[in-house]
Amino acid sequence: MTEAQKKEFKRFAEEEMDALKAEIPRLEELVKPVAPDNAIGRISRMDTIVNQSVAEAQLSKARVRLARLEEALKRVDEDEEFGLCLDCGEPIPMARLKAMPETAYCVDCAE
Repeated sequence: MTEAQKKEFKRFAEEEMDALKAEIPRLEELVKPVAPDNAIGRISRMDTIVNQSVAEAQLSKARVRLARLEEALKRVDEDEEFGLCLDCGEPIPMARLKAMPETAYCVDCAE
């Protein structure tokens, strides 16, 4: 991986991490339980519960994505092999690294 590609990946990862760090607190607010003494109807309560479970899934995915980006960002500088497939040694396309920063294999070898 060239220095320019490393720089591009770092910039992408940092921007993505900043967006996730802004999104996570918003999602945490959405998953807070609704107090039973709130005067909302049965249908509204059910709708709120469904929305909370969707927000919980999004929150979980955001936290996992953030952790993977943080780990990949560390590996960019520490690992000289970062961006190269562990099987064939060919460069992993930047689009794949952006979609799956934890990947260590090119598309062909991953299949």
